[in-house]
Order: sequence, then C-alpha cells, then structure tokens
Amino acid sequence: MPRDLRGFIQLLEDRGQLRRITAPVDPDLEIAEIANRMLAVGGPGLLFENVKGSKFPVAVNLMGTVERICWAMNRENPQELEDLGRKLGMLQQPKPPKTVTQAIDFGKVLFDVVKAKPLRDFLPPCHQVVIKDDELDLNTLPLIRPYPGDAGKIITLGLVITKDVETGIPNVGVYRLQLQSKNTMTVHWLSVRGGARHLRKAAEAGKKLEVAIALGVDPLIIMAAATPIPVDLSEWLFAGLYGKAGVHLAKCKTVDLEVPAQSEFVLEGTITPGEMLPDGPCGDHMGYYGGVEDSPLIRFHCLTHRKDPIYLTTFSGRPPKEEAMMAIALNRVYTPILRQQVSEIVDFLLPMEALSYKMAIIAIDKAYPGQAKRAALAFWSALPQFTYTKFVVVVDKDINIRDPRQVVWAISSKVDPARDVFILPETPFDTLDFASEKLGLGGRMGIDATTKIPPETDHAWGEVLESDPDVAAQVDARWAELGLGDIDLSAVDPAVFGYEMSQF
Repeated sequence: MPRDLRGFIQLLEDRGQLRRITAPVDPDLEIAEIANRMLAVGGPGLLFENVKGSKFPVAVNLMGTVERICWAMNRENPQELEDLGRKLGMLQQPKPPKTVTQAIDFGKVLFDVVKAKPLRDFLPPCHQVVIKDDELDLNTLPLIRPYPGDAGKIITLGLVITKDVETGIPNVGVYRLQLQSKNTMTVHWLSVRGGARHLRKAAEAGKKLEVAIALGVDPLIIMAAATPIPVDLSEWLFAGLYGKAGVHLAKCKTVDLEVPAQSEFVLEGTITPGEMLPDGPCGDHMGYYGGVEDSPLIRFHCLTHRKDPIYLTTFSGRPPKEEAMMAIALNRVYTPILRQQVSEIVDFLLPMEALSYKMAIIAIDKAYPGQAKRAALAFWSALPQFTYTKFVVVVDKDINIRDPRQVVWAISSKVDPARDVFILPETPFDTLDFASEKLGLGGRMGIDATTKIPPETDHAWGEVLESDPDVAAQVDARWAELGLGDIDLSAVDPAVFGYEMSQF
C-alpha cells in the first residue's frame, strides 16, 4: 500500500498525537495563531475540519516535534536517522569494501536503492477530480495568511516540481508561493535553487517553464525534497530510501512532469521567463517580515485533487516552528555525511535557537595546531546548506555540544578573542539576513574554542579539574546508602539554572 498524508495522519491519531478541531476557524491569521501555541509547547498535530471559506480541512503542525518527524521518515528515534545518513554517505562517496562485513553492508545499501526506485501509477488518486482553465479558482483552497503584515495568502509545504529543458532532469523543491489572483501565484526561490536554474535555462532556450505543485503529500517526501545533499540521486529516489520503498508517481494532465500519485492536490502551470510580480512582505524564518521582491509568476491552468482532499500547510517564523524541527532531524542525517567530508569532525550541531543553520557547533579530535580553523573552513564548503552559516564554534571532542553549559564554558575558558576569532568579510550570503550591511553579502566568524597547543600558545595549559576516580566509584556505590537514591543526576532540569535548553 503506497504511503500518503492520510496514512501519516492516522498514525498520529493512533499514537495520541493528533487533535481534530470541529469548531469553525479562519485561515486568515487564526489557524497560524492556534498552531503557533501548539508548536511552542510541543503539542499535537492539528486537523481543522471546519475552515471558513473552504470545504477542505486543513492539517498543520504534523511535523511539530522531532519524534513525529522520525515517524514520518519510518524511524522511531533520532539515532536511526544517523544510520540513514551513513547509508547516504556510502552512496555519495563509495569506496571499495576492504572486509566481508563492509561488502555485505554496501550490498545492502545497493539493494535499498533498487527497492527505492520510483513506481508509476496509471490511475492515481490525485486525478480523481480534474478542474481546468476558467473553472480553476485558487480561492477555493484554504490558503493561510500567518501574520498581519503578510501581503497575501501563501502555500508553504507544496512540492514545486520543474524540469531542465535540455536534459529533462527534474528538480523537486519546497518554496513559498504567494497568491496573486484566482489563477496565478508568485514563487519565492533563491537564485541557487534548482527551480531558478531551470527557469534561466528555459529563458535561454526561449521556452516557458512547466511547473507542478504537489500539495498534501506524504511528509517523508517533503523531508527528501528539503535535503540538499550533493548526491547524484533524484529527490524521488531519496524519498524511496527514506521510506524503504519506491514513491508512486503519476504523469500530470497538462504538463510533462510527474508528481506523487497520492498527492491531495496538484496544481499545473507555466512560468513565462521575465514575467514577474512583487512578492512579499511575508513572515520569514529569521523572525522578521521579508522584503518585497519581484518574483516569477506562475499561471495555473489545471487543478486536480483526490476525493475529499486534506490541505497540508505550515508557516515560517522565529523558532520553534515545524521547519526548525525538520532541520534538527536533518542535522542527524547530515552528521555521518559531514564526518565523511571532514574527517576530524566527531560531531556537530545546528542549534534551533540559531535558526537551525546560522550557527554550527563542531567537536573535533584535535591533533595539530590550526586544526580548528581548518575544520571551520572545511565545514563552510562541505555541503551546500552550510553556505549561509554565519558562526562556527569549534570545541574539543570531550565537550558535549548538545549541552549549552559546556559549550559556553569552552568559549569562556579557552578563547582569546584576539587570537582565536577569525572573520571572513563580504562573502555571498542570505538576502533574508537583515544583519548584513549589504543584502546578499555578509561576513562569517569562526571561533576556536579548543584547548591550545604549541605553537598556538607559548605557555602550559592548565590541568582540567576532575574527580578522583576511586572516590567517585565509592560514592556511586554508596549513593543509596546516603539516602540520595531518589535523586536522578542524569535528569537535571536546566530551568533550575535560570535558562531552558532545547532537546536535540
């Protein structure tokens, strides 16, 4: 049975992680306000069954916790995501196996790739209802407007599918779209994204770019589309590897593109190169309204959907948001791949509070002077998604990078700002980052918070304070005798120390 959004909703409901809301709600501001409160407390997914102005229900906050994202990716915990990352790393940089065990492991990965190949559905559920041309009205969809300063209603969790006009190779991305009229929307994508590259090539060839928007897909496919790992695999194959089974695809009705057959809605249209309209302002992941930018205009001429479809949505903003939870989960997938790219890296973290990509904390197995700087520079160039990371903090491998107390201690006790901080000025940057003096051009900072070794320093480093191991073992053995057995030292509440700590 193919995976779909409905199956995931049922899974959440079976596990007590879904609330159905039957009271009438407004997609203009109100849905986002309710969902935002659930996100702040790690609450359940929501299914609004009575949405004003539309006959379609709205699902939101389905991926509002790392646990639920693991379920979406056919895993039960974050550690299993690292196992997935190791598989992807083997495919990215395959090496001849040196032992029988390695050969067996590599064979299993290749078998997984065979199982992950996309399948074709000729009578797909997404074509159960077909609406074309003048009958198409995007206002019938329950598009949300999350913030009062937003310029219009938006689509956020749609798969935007395009194809290279020369090679025919498709790209699947997740971009924000803004409603402009009953049959048009602008698409907001960065110039480095696949869809933008396809549009430039279409312009050079003097052709329109065909576009399909798949809405309400299995969340696993969204995670695959949001994984910009430089492996020569399609997003469909990624999704198959994530889900341990091939994605069922269907040909569109009016454009030469394929979409997930189980999609709740599919929009089909074209972009005429050079046809633009102002897009924005819109609330963005940085926690501010983004600026107004001229963006490509998509003219839609066909809408298909399942019977009784469900509309899936989300919204951006200052964490915690669903996109931040997705980033935390993907952090686990990236970790083994990053270790393969930069061998000295033991672990790394992109803290949610740092917008899930603006700061990286790296632990290295330090062996020579200058290694921390080398690791920071290598990190910035290891994977495309690290291009816009502003700060890289490098610590020793014995620092628990998921404990902010230890990271702050390392920075405070091991860093001389004059020696251990380096800045790369005027590098290509995120245009949504208002901190940069010139939008699209900004600096990067590396902080070496490792223990210094000669010739990084010309004096002896202090000896780290540690308990006497014999006494520590003795106290362990006497813990219950001392009447302290009810105190669990592994479950310290960070609020006791005056701050909260995200769960990674």
